[in-house]
Amino acid sequence: MSELGQRLWLFFNRDLAAIALDCLDVLLVATIIYFALLLVKGTRAMQMGAGVVFMFVVYQAAKHLGLVTLYTLLDSLLTSLVLIVVVIFQQDIRRALQRMGRSPFFASGGVAMEHQVIDDAVRAASSLAQKRIGALVVFEREALLDEFIEAGTSLDAAVTKELLYSIFIPSHENPMHDGAVIIREGRIWQAGAFLPLTVSTKLDRNLGTRHRAAIGISEETDAVVIVVSEERGEVSLCFNGNVVRNLDSALLRKVLMGLFQKRQKRRGIRDERTSKDRASRTSQNAPVDPGKPEKNEAS
Repeated sequence: MSELGQRLWLFFNRDLAAIALDCLDVLLVATIIYFALLLVKGTRAMQMGAGVVFMFVVYQAAKHLGLVTLYTLLDSLLTSLVLIVVVIFQQDIRRALQRMGRSPFFASGGVAMEHQVIDDAVRAASSLAQKRIGALVVFEREALLDEFIEAGTSLDAAVTKELLYSIFIPSHENPMHDGAVIIREGRIWQAGAFLPLTVSTKLDRNLGTRHRAAIGISEETDAVVIVVSEERGEVSLCFNGNVVRNLDSALLRKVLMGLFQKRQKRRGIRDERTSKDRASRTSQNAPVDPGKPEKNEAS
């Protein structure tokens, strides 16, 4: 190959490597932005993020149009943009970190426990609705609820229809009935807990304190909440800051199973792969017993 051909070859190879690195760089940034948008979708953080983007656009416009006063003001704010973002999105950042370090719902159980817990919770909600007894049942998922609730009575009990029903029976001798039941890893962790109320102004005025508390905890975390209204005798489900009202038992169970089964399936596939890898490594590293003769493959 001539000297000119070698130079052309090196030039094109270098350009191809640079293009590949640029594509990888853009792909990584796009992936990060996509998952960040998924994290804040449907929450108050989305509105705050839109405000930050709008402020940045105004800053660029003031810079190019020569609006000195506005530019100086925004420049002093944007120099501390990282700190502002951390303060504004501290709840969402904490939730994301908890998701990365937290096992999925029903991690220590399985499909059988998942079905049993959901079935008992649905049957209890249906019975309470028929009697027009208010109730709040919170399913903790990946985000820990410790920092978002006012703890009630610690129980650590199995989830049964009878226990859930008895907790919410209104009585002066039963201080737990006014709060919420928190289900953690398939067991009743807390009863009589108090949840943060939503500050949204777009909700139906007919929704009472229970619904606002359920929506509030679902805005701050990824928890799923069953709400039983004592005024209307209807069952609702809250998740991701949204509320689905007037559900019957069959539809409530279907929605709950749909929310949890995908996570359980993904975890089952991941655990199966991990078990196979461990078994493979164990068989490869297993010591040979000198007292047992090796099998002759030819025989």
